[in-house]
Amino acid sequence: MRLQTLMIRYTAFAVIATLMNLFSQRVILLMGQGLPYFVTAVAVGTLVGLVVKYLLDKRWIFFDPKGGLRHNSRQFTRYAVMGIFTTAIFWGFETVFWLIWQSHLLREIGAMMGLAIGYVVKYHLDKRYVFSPRA
Repeated sequence: MRLQTLMIRYTAFAVIATLMNLFSQRVILLMGQGLPYFVTAVAVGTLVGLVVKYLLDKRWIFFDPKGGLRHNSRQFTRYAVMGIFTTAIFWGFETVFWLIWQSHLLREIGAMMGLAIGYVVKYHLDKRYVFSPRA
């Protein structure tokens, strides 16, 4: 696959997963307000976004035809663990920008930079540790 096609797909899938995450959160928050609903919304949204992105990446980025509950469970677990590292990059950039400049605009710029770097790192981690023949 050409680099340009890969970048377009990967970006589109990140946007789709994000929208599914936020949509799932809104559905939960329609049921009620308060901390329990918020925590549930974030957890459900994160899981939905993660599953959507995994399925899209598996099929359209890494072209992994392997199936089966055992294989997909192990692979999804590795995929989620790689996401922990990249989420730390995202949160780190966002937090540092906020702490330095105390500006929401710069916090969001830091978040976007962190997301971009995190997604590049995630792609390489997934390619090596999740979807490689050795994984």
